[in-house]
Amino acid sequence: MFYRTAESVSPKHPDKLCDRISDAILDAYFKKDPNARVAAEVCGGHGKVFVTGEITSTADVDIPAIVKRIAGDYVEVDTNIVKQSPEIAQGVDVGGAGDQGIMIGYACDETPEMLPREVVLARRLNQFIYKKHPYDGKTQVTIAPNGSIDSIVASFQNVPHDELEKLVREFIKKHELSGKLELHINPAGDWSQGGFEADAGLTGRKLIVDNYGPRIAIGGGCYSGKDPSKVDRSAAYMARRIAVDYLRNRKAHDVLVRLAYAIGYAEPLEKTVIIDGEPEEIEGYDLTPNGIIKHLDLKRPIYEKTAEYGHYGEGFDWDK
Repeated sequence: MFYRTAESVSPKHPDKLCDRISDAILDAYFKKDPNARVAAEVCGGHGKVFVTGEITSTADVDIPAIVKRIAGDYVEVDTNIVKQSPEIAQGVDVGGAGDQGIMIGYACDETPEMLPREVVLARRLNQFIYKKHPYDGKTQVTIAPNGSIDSIVASFQNVPHDELEKLVREFIKKHELSGKLELHINPAGDWSQGGFEADAGLTGRKLIVDNYGPRIAIGGGCYSGKDPSKVDRSAAYMARRIAVDYLRNRKAHDVLVRLAYAIGYAEPLEKTVIIDGEPEEIEGYDLTPNGIIKHLDLKRPIYEKTAEYGHYGEGFDWDK
């Protein structure tokens, strides 16, 4: 065992604002056109939001209205949207993957969410504070080698030190946490400027928060703003689904899944599951992009919620 640390950021963090806008745009297209091809990237900060990407759809979506709903009426919105490259589209049109890449799925028996304990604690603490104070904020939890809590960090906009410490101690008591419990509450001082007013954000910059925490390596692909023809997203969700299935069916402690694809090619180049350290080839699943989309019913407007607090452990279909 070793020290294990994970962080969580609130939905008002500038990077998360960008993720949420990207996925809200995807949802808006899917409400009108389930066959839309969407890759929406957002950069925002200091009163301005820039939306760019490739979208091919029969639907008409008011992108500035979506941005203002999430980021606030005060922001200035600039868009630069073009259609998907026909050279990429020709491979996707015949059922191939929208890009190359390696997708990782993971599940463990440490928590009911089947996620690492440090990830769950950092996220639940963040959600606990955010429910009472819905602002920009970060939390972090470090677990000692003996499994006790070594330290907790909480930094939240518009929450005075004493109030924030009170909430953290309430969370500690509620979850019966013990250990050294060194607290770092607004360690740089109380702060009132957050979100896009304080900093810039970018879609896909919180990948480890979105996935399984720093303990588990990931393939590197961003999820938000991408329709499920992009295996960065759909195959990653399927990898989690497979990891959960193997964890339960084999009564395992730890399951890691690796899937790899080539652009324009439907079948994965690698389909490995590692069960408690023992690798084997995955069997019994249709791992083509179209098979994954059908199995998980991914052409639905379900994505804005995934951008708030991570794509796993929040009750989505690929978690169940």
